Amino acid sequence: MKYCTFVYMNEIEILIDHFSKHVTLTEDEKRILSEHFHYEFVAKRQLIIQPNFTPTHRYYVAKGAFRAYLICKEGQDHTIQFAVDDWWITDFNNYIHQEPASLFVSALEDSHVLKISYTAEEQLKAMNHKFETFFRIMAERAVAGMQRRIISNLTQTAEIRYERFLESYPAFAERMPQYAVASYLGMTTEYLSRLRRKRVSQKKLN
Repeated sequence: MKYCTFVYMNEIEILIDHFSKHVTLTEDEKRILSEHFHYEFVAKRQLIIQPNFTPTHRYYVAKGAFRAYLICKEGQDHTIQFAVDDWWITDFNNYIHQEPASLFVSALEDSHVLKISYTAEEQLKAMNHKFETFFRIMAERAVAGMQRRIISNLTQTAEIRYERFLESYPAFAERMPQYAVASYLGMTTEYLSRLRRKRVSQKKLN
């Protein structure tokens, strides 16, 4: 019990630091924030969201790695989002609208998360404009990031997309399995392997 309490308090401090990067919180506001989140350990390969079940929580990753992905009718896997330490993840569209999920969200590593329910989040935002401001900032950044990705997929070659991915998300590149990165970039694992070999060869020449 003491260990669980220690872990929870440590993750809460990480979460408060994360919020404090965007809004200034008083000690009372920090206490209120901590009361609306719950700690959860998620084992590697465990699903926290799956299709046909309404996603009831938004997850802050204190430590670990996750992948959100879609499986189409043909059985093809499409990675929509990654999340590692200090990132958020859920099936955002269906979480916001409280509709059955269309995505799977699974842990790629043993992970420690702090989760907030849809109801608790709405209460938190209604209680204090600082919390509303924080979640608005997160939403704006998510939309901007999604737009950049769409434009990249439409205008850039697969090789350039891979290079930009390595530059923008080095933590993802180091921790995500190759099949997941390939799925995220819209290419086959075999093609990604060729790009990686080519990149290694070019580095050796330089």
